[in-house]
Amino acid sequence: MAAFHLAVGSVYGAAEHVAEQLTAKLSEQGHQVHLIESDDPQVIIDASKDVLLVITSTTGSGDLPDNLAPLFFALKDRFPLLPDLRYGVIALGDSSYGETYCGAGRQFDELLEELGARRVGERLQIDACETFAPEEEALKWLPDWLAQLEQQTANTA
Repeated sequence: MAAFHLAVGSVYGAAEHVAEQLTAKLSEQGHQVHLIESDDPQVIIDASKDVLLVITSTTGSGDLPDNLAPLFFALKDRFPLLPDLRYGVIALGDSSYGETYCGAGRQFDELLEELGARRVGERLQIDACETFAPEEEALKWLPDWLAQLEQQTANTA
């Protein structure tokens, strides 16, 4: 079973609710799940042999929520190379905002890629204009994502 570290950025609680639902599902399957509650990038560096799952809403003009931005900027400033880190991103946004849609998730995804981390599957983007319950979309996405993680793990072993 894998160890997952969840970095959650939320303004009104939707991303936190998604994280709670995914934590329950992953734990039910026997995985270890740890919520990252620090803005110290060392937490991610120390977990680089595990799996990072970033779950974030977007605020303002494609910005990161206040509770996740310090971790993002600390990672960007320290710029640790993370070639062993596997990760996934669930981005919540509102497509009516045009080019800034899911901007926080895209920014985190791009930073992790720059740091050499390996994304598993595609970023899940959940549109508030189309989905009232983002946790349902995330729970539908999870089995396929876990299968891709397992395949990626087998290919690198």
